[in-house]
Amino acid sequence: MNDEIALFVFLPFCKIKCTYCDFNVYAHLARWMEPYAGAVAREIQNSKFENRNSYRVRSIYLGGGTPSLMPVAAIEKILHACSEFPISNLQSPILRFCSGQVSNLEITLEANPGNADEDELRALRSLGVNRLSIGVQSFDDATLRRLNRGHTVADALTTYERARRVGFDNINFDFIYGLPLQTLADWRATLDRAIALAPEHLSLYALKVEKGTGLAHQIARGKSPMPDDDLAAEMYELAEEVLDAAGYAQYEISNWARRIRNSKFEIQNSNLQSPISNLESPVSRHNLTYWRNEPYLGFGAGAHSCFGGQRFWNVLSPVEYIQRIARGESVIAGHEPISRELEMAETMILGLRLNEGIAFAKLAERYGEDARAKYARQLREARELGLLELSEQGARLTPRGRLLSNQVFWRLLPDE
Repeated sequence: MNDEIALFVFLPFCKIKCTYCDFNVYAHLARWMEPYAGAVAREIQNSKFENRNSYRVRSIYLGGGTPSLMPVAAIEKILHACSEFPISNLQSPILRFCSGQVSNLEITLEANPGNADEDELRALRSLGVNRLSIGVQSFDDATLRRLNRGHTVADALTTYERARRVGFDNINFDFIYGLPLQTLADWRATLDRAIALAPEHLSLYALKVEKGTGLAHQIARGKSPMPDDDLAAEMYELAEEVLDAAGYAQYEISNWARRIRNSKFEIQNSNLQSPISNLESPVSRHNLTYWRNEPYLGFGAGAHSCFGGQRFWNVLSPVEYIQRIARGESVIAGHEPISRELEMAETMILGLRLNEGIAFAKLAERYGEDARAKYARQLREARELGLLELSEQGARLTPRGRLLSNQVFWRLLPDE
């Protein structure tokens, strides 16, 4: 039984909503930020689950929304509540966490360019936030305007420079590719500019047009072209080539970390091992929890958790969330049990997202079953399609398989 968990805190506030976004986020609700932070702190403090004190926190992720819009005092209140959990003893540089507690865990905060000045970033760093994820999305101003991002390339550069000045040495850039009107040359220019800045980590996501978004309406009215899937695939392959040459190791379908000199970056052990052996490399420890299908707890409006054989999630409305907390009521909106069959399939699927793939011995240790025998037909089909590399020890996606991963994943899901 893994005795480590990750904590996710959802902060749903934005200045404006991007055209492609279908997240549970809200603009023009700044007046609710302070009471929301208090409600989240109370949810964290009141969270009860079996053997709480035997679980040690390996990471905290403040996501959204735009967490960098929140007052620093609100972030401090939330982190102080998190500090009541026992902290993992992972080996890493010692950091100060929540005004005095010594900690070494990864604490990530998502930021949009232009939303935090230097003093605010310095204050966040002093609280123990040691990883910044900046939603750049593109280094092209025309693209940013089409996405309704509310920031410019200059804003992104300024935020990055500020973060470096105040001591952030683990920075991620988020980018989107496969956008309407985006050319391969545009994408190459964004990659080149990112590489020149040398962030420790890059997350690259293919655009998905979600129903009900502004972008979906634009496409339906003929105001924007549909994204070109073939061009998006070319962009992905270009990113693999360019980032590898620039010293970034791909460790998950959408994620790259800068190689550390004199350190063998590639993860050689099973995705079922925790922690990975190379934590000096700037991989996202928090996201590794998801990809290894390990337990995590989510707090805030609409946050999801996976713990103790259950998935459960909170009410979506931040105002309703605050009101329920104030009344001492549960904020859980729903839950579902996770059968052993489904958990094993999901562990296979999530593990295959990692470039290291899955190790059959570790799966057998965790589930008491031979995955190669259990999924023999599915694995054989994926291999014959050129999507999977298969050996006696394990399996991993091929480069073609990373492009067409869903063709592998749906085969592994149990029948209804």
